[in-house]
Amino acid sequence: MQQLLPTLALSTLVHWLTRVRAAWFKNPLITVFVLIYRVDLSDAEIRDPHAYACFNAFFTRRLAPGARPQPADRRLLVSPADGRLSAFGGIRAQRLIQAKGRDYSLIELLAGDEHSTALADGDFATIYLAPNDYHRLHMPWDARLLSWRYVPGRLFAVNPATTAALPRLFVRNERLIACFEAAGRPLLLVMVGALLVGGLQTAWAGAVTPPHRRSRGASHHYHLGQPIDYRRGDEIGCFNMGSTVILLAAPGLLRWRPGLVEDMVLRVGQPLAACEDLP
Repeated sequence: MQQLLPTLALSTLVHWLTRVRAAWFKNPLITVFVLIYRVDLSDAEIRDPHAYACFNAFFTRRLAPGARPQPADRRLLVSPADGRLSAFGGIRAQRLIQAKGRDYSLIELLAGDEHSTALADGDFATIYLAPNDYHRLHMPWDARLLSWRYVPGRLFAVNPATTAALPRLFVRNERLIACFEAAGRPLLLVMVGALLVGGLQTAWAGAVTPPHRRSRGASHHYHLGQPIDYRRGDEIGCFNMGSTVILLAAPGLLRWRPGLVEDMVLRVGQPLAACEDLP
């Protein structure tokens, strides 16, 4: 059914509606959303839901200082987002797990990026952000941003039901690929767009979408003239409505922490892996 919907047009409409500032419109919308999704505002910087200028400002709300503390050990790689760990593990034969019984191509995910070969036997983690989650993205480790790429695509939902049912979901959707270097090796973050996601935004480029480009359009690759250094925990982007982030690491860079299981709830700053090579 989703394949028949004008997903790009719907998402553009939602982008506009979620920025309406009229109190008579945005306040009831926020109230209904809080009730339906049981949104917890106890750790938000602004706890009054009606104090936000528009629905999108509420949806992309910031956390109160200290709400997501970082571990003292600098060797630990942490979760870049609040959400659920929908899949994680090793990349095998350049393929990643989407859901039980379904996988997809690393080369397709990265739209033929040069890092595909370097990541062929590496590791990945996929984190799904539900509508009630905190939607800002943070740096999982100290790293240097070298380049980024925008890949046009569809905007199918990325909830667990669609992820289990729709083949090659993450390589069909619009996405943004941020290419970092950590400990001298590639570390990539892929922001996957989704149905009704009104925009992808980064700290270095601002709002990347909208406009949403057609799925058959060419990807856009940007090399930075001057690399940007980020520290673990730095804010690096946000989703305007819910979506998914995929972390990709070079072989031997990560050692997963004991106790990680699929579908577990994650929070920004929660340790996911360690690197024994760092001092």
